[in-house]
Amino acid sequence: MSDVRKDAVVIERAAGNYSAYVPDLPGCISVGDTVEDTERNIREAIALHLVGLREAGDPVPEPSTVVEYVEAS
Repeated sequence: MSDVRKDAVVIERAAGNYSAYVPDLPGCISVGDTVEDTERNIREAIALHLVGLREAGDPVPEPSTVVEYVEAS
């Protein structure tokens, strides 16, 4: 069995950088200068967030957010 999670991550352009958050892990956020930096940073943030939850004895929520792109005109 694999210990790899697959979480939805929202990356938004901010003033001069990018920010990211994980809807299923409240408080798990990160930033970066580029989308690639932000993706790398949020992966690390998720790993650290999960360690913190486990060490605190808090439940680790299962990924449940569904992401879809919707076209509209």
